Amino acid sequence: MSLRFFVLAAWRFFDQPRRVLVGLALVPSLLLCFGLYLQHIEGLEPCPMCIVQRYVMCLMVMVAWVFSWSRAKWSHRAGFFLLVALGLSGAYVAARQSWLQWYPPEVVSCGRDFYGMIETFPLKRAIPMIFKGGGDCSQVDWTFLGGSIANWSFVAFVALAFVALIGMYRSLSRLPVPSSPPYPGSIDKP
Repeated sequence: MSLRFFVLAAWRFFDQPRRVLVGLALVPSLLLCFGLYLQHIEGLEPCPMCIVQRYVMCLMVMVAWVFSWSRAKWSHRAGFFLLVALGLSGAYVAARQSWLQWYPPEVVSCGRDFYGMIETFPLKRAIPMIFKGGGDCSQVDWTFLGGSIANWSFVAFVALAFVALIGMYRSLSRLPVPSSPPYPGSIDKP
């Protein structure tokens, strides 16, 4: 099998937006299952930023499933747009956590857990506290090929956003071409 075959097969995959949206729902579902495996089987406790990333993944799954049910082209485009936005926001959270892991804060304190912050403080104060990070957000508990969970999460969010961007491009490139000229001065009069 040649590289050309794989490129053509991948390009044909993007011909049907519903297929892409189902794929964009299945991959985050599998990643969430792996996160639950790490939490419940391996015993790793998620930090506040990990929980935010899980929520973004859950939103990506829900958006992809809901918009894959529709047959309307505008809804596929809207779904792809939302998935790109969610993928980039998840990538931001993962990048911030990776930065905290590479440059841990000088004062290490475990702080409150995610739900404790949400229940105790108003949302306006809790969100900046989550992104400030604590000692547990900068801790690396698990690695694979030299990358932490936050590093791999960043890669996954960027890849999902890129696939959604390609899906959006492919669905936009199939817009119907107008039969009339776009502006009135371009009509040739006899």
